[in-house]
Amino acid sequence: MGLMDNLKAKLGPLKGKVGDLAQQHEGKIEHGLEKAAQVVDAKTKGKYSSQIRTGTSKAKDALGRLAEKERKDGGADSRTP
Repeated sequence: MGLMDNLKAKLGPLKGKVGDLAQQHEGKIEHGLEKAAQVVDAKTKGKYSSQIRTGTSKAKDALGRLAEKERKDGGADSRTP
């Protein structure tokens, strides 16, 4: 078994947990991303504003996909304990 196979096997169970957290705290995570982007933009004096906006947007999109996937898969509320 290769390194990637080992990593996939170990990280597989975490996917569901990450999806649950993304769904439950999507608003808070997005707020944190925005705040971090503002701090970085201020520290770089706007030099990388475009790249920061692009990265923040991509991170939000990925977060939305995680949360949406969790909703489609049934979400934490519809699972049996």
